[in-house]
Amino acid sequence: MKEKGAFVDDKATSTPLDDVDRAILMLLQDDAGITNHELARRVAVSPPTCLRRVRRLMEQGIIEKQVVIVSPEKVGAGLTGIVEVTLDVQAAEALTTFERAMGKETTVTQCYRVSQGPDFVLMVQVPDMEAYHALVHRAFTAQNNVRNVRTFFSIHRSKFDTRVVV
Repeated sequence: MKEKGAFVDDKATSTPLDDVDRAILMLLQDDAGITNHELARRVAVSPPTCLRRVRRLMEQGIIEKQVVIVSPEKVGAGLTGIVEVTLDVQAAEALTTFERAMGKETTVTQCYRVSQGPDFVLMVQVPDMEAYHALVHRAFTAQNNVRNVRTFFSIHRSKFDTRVVV
């Protein structure tokens, strides 16, 4: 039963997954470039069945997209910032406006609306401090509704994983 006034996100509703679906998802998270034949062999189903399942998982939005993970350091974007942003006004429209603005920022790789403390936590990936300062001016200082920005810079990344355990 839905709680009165509760926020419901259609994307968040879970779809029942069987063991084959879970195995497909775990293998694709390790290597999205695996061939359908190899994937089918590893999960012990026929290639047409495997392909249908992968397509269904994509159509249902369980698989959002397939990507390549690039090493930031090897392409000149080795400075990672974890940024806390607090807005002056937290009305729904103001939060959405900020989220849309961050969606356009290519150096902002993740944007989370959070509870307790700041309104947002962002992950940013930039080449250097000069690029970070340009981001701050463009995305935060120029925004009328940003009250406070606090950034933590990563000095060492000991773990990074995109896997979701299913």
